[in-house]
Amino acid sequence: GRVRAYGADVVPATEDDYYAEYLSLDIAARVVPSLDEAVAHIRKYGSGHTEAIVTTSQSAARRFVSLVDSAAVMVNASTRFTDGEEFGFGAEIGISTQKLHARGPMGLPELTSTKYVVTGEGHIR
Repeated sequence: GRVRAYGADVVPATEDDYYAEYLSLDIAARVVPSLDEAVAHIRKYGSGHTEAIVTTSQSAARRFVSLVDSAAVMVNASTRFTDGEEFGFGAEIGISTQKLHARGPMGLPELTSTKYVVTGEGHIR
């Protein structure tokens, strides 16, 4: 498979694009032939913050959730749900774009990470 290009602003993604953190509506998309290759891509390029799978296969969703090591894993739901207020933590006073959330002096609670799993049926925020 391949990503379909719509519009003049679509260009092929480069290696550097997969490492980029876009502060815009831009994305770097890649089509891979298997779940294992998708997980390998995420392990190489991901930040450990949020990953998502869109699938009709519950076994693929469960396998994806178990293999991806990120702070939040979305199943058929928008990555925009990764938000302090959405998780019921109240207003955010700081935002991390990595897996480990704590900054500054850290004790045992700050060194403990939590993996959130969100499931949906095409839900968006």
